[in-house]
Amino acid sequence: MGLEVYWTEFSERELKKIFDYYDKKVSYRVAKKLTDGIYNEALKLEQQPEIGQIEELLKDRKQEFRFLVYKNYKIIYWINIVESKIEINDVFDTRQYPAKIKRTE
Repeated sequence: MGLEVYWTEFSERELKKIFDYYDKKVSYRVAKKLTDGIYNEALKLEQQPEIGQIEELLKDRKQEFRFLVYKNYKIIYWINIVESKIEINDVFDTRQYPAKIKRTE
């Protein structure tokens, strides 16, 4: 299919929060390795956009949200066929309260 992976501003902020947390609490190297891993996991979607499972907690939304898992994080995305891209909407820490995934900001 070969769609482009696009990160929304919200998902970029969430990835930055993860980086900042691990940079402060552990080390720069660990923060970089983790966020690079999340980013690279999302790149798999360019060739196989439907490899992620459907996110049950977001079934009430207009788009069909899917997710990939990298370590403790869900990479939430949907396939935007009209614009030929995969939109990464969130990077969600699975150790949080599950219903929090429905947040919009």
